[in-house]
Amino acid sequence: MEPIIAPAHYSFFGIPLVLLSIAIPLVGIGLWVYIMAKRVAPLVRARNDERMDNIPQRIYMVIKIWLLQWRQPRYMMAGVLHIVIFFGFLSLALRSSLLVIIGVVPDFALPGLADDQIGGIIYNTIKDYAATFVFFACVIAAIRRGIFRPERYEVPERFGKNHNAEAVFVLMIISTLMLSESMFDASAIAAASVAHGESHFVAPGTLAWFFNNIFVGTAETAPAKLQTIHIAAYYVHDFTFFFFLCFLPLGKHFHVITSLFNVFFMRIRKGNIKPPVYGLTDEEIENLDSIGVKKLEDFTWKHILDFYTCADCGRCSDNCPAATVGRPLSPRFITIRGRDAIFKNYPLSGDILKSPEVIGGVFEADEIWSCTTCGACEEECPLGIEYIDKMVDMRRGMVDNGEVPQTLQKPLQQLSKKGNAWGKAPKKRDAWIKDFAEEGEIKVLDGETTADTLFFVDSISSYDDRMLEITKATVRILKKAGIDFGILGQNEKDSGNEVLRFGEELLYRELRNHNIEMIKQSGAKRIVTADPHAYNALKNDYPDLGIPVEHISEVVARCIKTGALRLNPVEDASKVYTYHDPCYLGRHNAVYEAPREAITAIPNLRLSEMLRSRDRSFCCSGGGLMLFYEPEEEERMGVLRVKMAAKAGANVMVTACPFCMVNMEDAIKVANMEDKMVAIDFVELIERHLV
Repeated sequence: MEPIIAPAHYSFFGIPLVLLSIAIPLVGIGLWVYIMAKRVAPLVRARNDERMDNIPQRIYMVIKIWLLQWRQPRYMMAGVLHIVIFFGFLSLALRSSLLVIIGVVPDFALPGLADDQIGGIIYNTIKDYAATFVFFACVIAAIRRGIFRPERYEVPERFGKNHNAEAVFVLMIISTLMLSESMFDASAIAAASVAHGESHFVAPGTLAWFFNNIFVGTAETAPAKLQTIHIAAYYVHDFTFFFFLCFLPLGKHFHVITSLFNVFFMRIRKGNIKPPVYGLTDEEIENLDSIGVKKLEDFTWKHILDFYTCADCGRCSDNCPAATVGRPLSPRFITIRGRDAIFKNYPLSGDILKSPEVIGGVFEADEIWSCTTCGACEEECPLGIEYIDKMVDMRRGMVDNGEVPQTLQKPLQQLSKKGNAWGKAPKKRDAWIKDFAEEGEIKVLDGETTADTLFFVDSISSYDDRMLEITKATVRILKKAGIDFGILGQNEKDSGNEVLRFGEELLYRELRNHNIEMIKQSGAKRIVTADPHAYNALKNDYPDLGIPVEHISEVVARCIKTGALRLNPVEDASKVYTYHDPCYLGRHNAVYEAPREAITAIPNLRLSEMLRSRDRSFCCSGGGLMLFYEPEEEERMGVLRVKMAAKAGANVMVTACPFCMVNMEDAIKVANMEDKMVAIDFVELIERHLV
């Protein structure tokens, strides 16, 4: 047979198809640029977000999370399929780009990558296997999405339409790209082998190898048919490639384009909350006409980029405790509905529409208040999407409009008047120190009396009768370790961790500024606290504090290693303990090992891990001002957590947070498990076993 004619030299009814090879890329790229310009418009109109710090760390995150797909295997089946498709795409990106050029310049090849060069042979082998793996991964993923759907892919009726059809359609597009590229190559190789007796290496077991074996017979019996297949495969691939490129910004697969940028600009620091507006003083923020998010353009450009980047994988909601217990919140649909609202308000044709009210027009107040700010969604997202700052910004907007849930109004008023949500008098904040009259004086750091370490107690541990036991145990541990410490006493106010996260920005700044002033006056060189919420606020939300902050578990673990603290054997060796990671100690501040090291240092203690532990720990619902909020839910988070502990075979739940203790002890009662389970705080456990 005659050598096969390349698309650039082929004519159809006398029309050179090279014109089509030029027209498809020109139209495709032009249309893509137009669509992208429309998609960029809301980013330009959005609020500023400072994301150009820590460039080396950001590059590292891109390599780890985007390139190496670090979080994907946390869901093994879906993760492996995604990794195969992702790396297959990376391998085939060069080939798809070269095919566009080959449609005009048929003999074009990059230096060292010609078909008869070693580099070309190696690359062609890689891309043939990549195309094959991607094709079969797409088939499996399509069956999984279309037939055997995991529960997290389902869409409750209140959240709109299901995107499974779109996902399957895209998988079909990708499969078409793999098949057409393989058929294009295989038809050329088969024709050359028959026409010239040339032997071309084709990677065995690949799609190209499969088609080549079929096409050799076609080349001998129907060469014109093979020529048609060669041309059709090329233009099917070319058209599909540019159709896919223009389709991506229209739906959930926009993440193929935006994910690299979203990961680069993702949160580097954890635990902190962005300011309402960057670069403003307290006075300037106080004088703002509007605080928080009330319309779409009040979101930052990074948060709109988050909307664009959601892959609709459902991992965030699958790990969200609020969604798990039936609250109206689902992080997945916060992002999807945010994206849908942006698409609607910034149409591809026509004028930009007037932005709707975010609360009531896009989201409902109940779902925004349902968030515990635990961070499970952010920890799980493989694309660096953030939620907590969005929630806080929307709450700021509601607080600014006077739209605060009734159950939260009183604690916020008490915080404003008395510096604590319990409404207790400031002079009673340190009333508990009288119980130590016989054990030695506790310093109150007032500027004249100083100490090396400040023990920041915070409100719940100063006023709640049960949590005062945690405070006292902490004091005894610090004394036993020989640490020179003191407290602020009546000069201390609430750390503001919950106030900030519930959107009362001005009150938070008032509390923060007061505490910073008192801390600096104290002369302390470091701060220790037994409350992860206070720990997080002091460490991450207090600017220019200039003093290191530690949780008591870190101090205890260090003192055990140095011998400053020694522990007796466990009281009852038959009991099994489990440790519950508080959200603001674990996910927000990565303190996982210190409490475990200290607990397991108790001789003969048996520790059993719950299935959801460390960065996958399940929130007790104590985040924010949730102790005072009364949401609608099918089951309490704390009750679900206690059941997880029981499933781990534990008799004793250990936590390291007073908020968690409130919820766990209450949950044990609600679950009628008082004869099977007890809860104890970390410092109580340690103090009980001190030599």
